[in-house]
Amino acid sequence: MNVLVVKANNRPASEGISSKMYETFMEAIKGAEDLTVSTYDVFAEDMPYMGQDLFNAFGKLQNGEELNDIEKRILAAKQKAKDAFTAADVVVFAFPLWNLTIPAKLQTFIDYVDEAGYTFSYDAEGNLVHLMPEKRIILLNSRGGVYSAPEMAPMEMAVTYMRNLFGGMFGMNIVDEVIIEGHNANPDQAEEIINEGLSRVERVASDLAYQYA
Repeated sequence: MNVLVVKANNRPASEGISSKMYETFMEAIKGAEDLTVSTYDVFAEDMPYMGQDLFNAFGKLQNGEELNDIEKRILAAKQKAKDAFTAADVVVFAFPLWNLTIPAKLQTFIDYVDEAGYTFSYDAEGNLVHLMPEKRIILLNSRGGVYSAPEMAPMEMAVTYMRNLFGGMFGMNIVDEVIIEGHNANPDQAEEIINEGLSRVERVASDLAYQYA
């Protein structure tokens, strides 16, 4: 069973809670004999943002024209992300809420795999078809405020986005979620909030290892 862990925070674990969630997950799953675990660090990869360079590259490929350096880079980066995603039976995302949404580097990874004919398609009647419904998704997210409160929930566009895209658009099974929230809003309870959340991350990793043992 192949597990891909997408690390989407380049802050050290002492400062970034989702970085600590990533480290906790990796430590807890270490040694699981029937799991092959790999990391895709979106901040360590060469990942040009999606834009006209990608569309130019597609056009040149169709016409048999030579690609320039940026076009070669973005096609190679897109293919590397797709290859990693394709090989995974389970994809774990460890990511923060930054400015109400996901980090731009994580968005770029998603832009690379969000491709018609790859993760989804449409039938003759225009209905959405899920092409990878067997893939399992785990979301590990941290946010300093309390966005589960009704008055704040409409502003949360990180976990909500990931659920809608992977669970809705792609039809994949979101099998687990751990959200650590409120540690900045409630500094006197921060240690307790974080430790309880990290314990849940450990349980998710242990459950995954046990499930496929």
